[in-house]
Amino acid sequence: MAAHSGSKLVVYAALAGNLLIALTKFVAAFFTGSSAMLSEGVHSLVDTGNEGLLLYGLHRAALPPDRNHPLGHGRELYFWAFIVALLVFALGAGISFYEGVQHILTPTPISGVFANYIVLGLSVVFETVSWVIAMRGFRAQKGPRRGWIEAVRRSKDPTTFTVLFEDSAALIGLVIALAGIFLAETLDIPELDGVASIGIALVLALTAAFLARETKGLLIGEAASPRVQQEILDIASADAAVERANGIITVHMGPDDIVAALSADFDDRLTARDIEEAVSRIEEKVRARHPDVVRLFIKPQTPGGARRARARARGEA
Repeated sequence: MAAHSGSKLVVYAALAGNLLIALTKFVAAFFTGSSAMLSEGVHSLVDTGNEGLLLYGLHRAALPPDRNHPLGHGRELYFWAFIVALLVFALGAGISFYEGVQHILTPTPISGVFANYIVLGLSVVFETVSWVIAMRGFRAQKGPRRGWIEAVRRSKDPTTFTVLFEDSAALIGLVIALAGIFLAETLDIPELDGVASIGIALVLALTAAFLARETKGLLIGEAASPRVQQEILDIASADAAVERANGIITVHMGPDDIVAALSADFDDRLTARDIEEAVSRIEEKVRARHPDVVRLFIKPQTPGGARRARARARGEA
């Protein structure tokens, strides 16, 4: 699988922004004692590590097939994207929730509030830049006719929508942190700073749950789009040697790495050599139309044989 330069740009931008933000937040939390600021620092540090894991996944997914992985390493990207979702929940949400509870039980007045505002304001700027880059990358994949939720569910590249949702959660978290610090200082109720930290934890937990759900489907194996499947069937059906294209099974091994198995009923009068030539023609036309179909297996099969094979796969008699 060839790595997406657009996806890498999105991840690099998010990594650089989150690293700078994490350092400034930790410095501010150390001097001010703000629980919400510490939670935000942990959040940004976790996001930085997540971007590193996504880059590692992109690198591993681009490795060529070998003896132990004949279909390539494309699903490594999906594995590391799933790990990222777990880390957002376990580290980001978990630590933020713990810090919030601790600050509510043992409240500490916030000092140097102005420094917190400066850091959070700069963080909003950096996160917004990263969010805009991620949004542009996601829009390029989404297409003009798809809704946002549908686009995420149909997307086979988890890097862009993972960064987009991380950045969105970060911006919401910054707003919560600002509100918590402001109210804690204005109302002289330091517990509100801890409440803000718990609010950040809930945002991260919801984000992690959504990301885990989407990346789980990719990791298990999702089919190519109905349009791609139909076009492969049409190419096969149009070949003079094919009486009927019985059906097709596809699976994404990576964002641009599709494996397809096609069942076709060939003319009974053809020789083995004729069928071999027809298979070669179909493969060439499919790859010319869809370069992301990196493996195409064509099985000569009668319609009745194809129906029996599908019944066996479903566990029917």
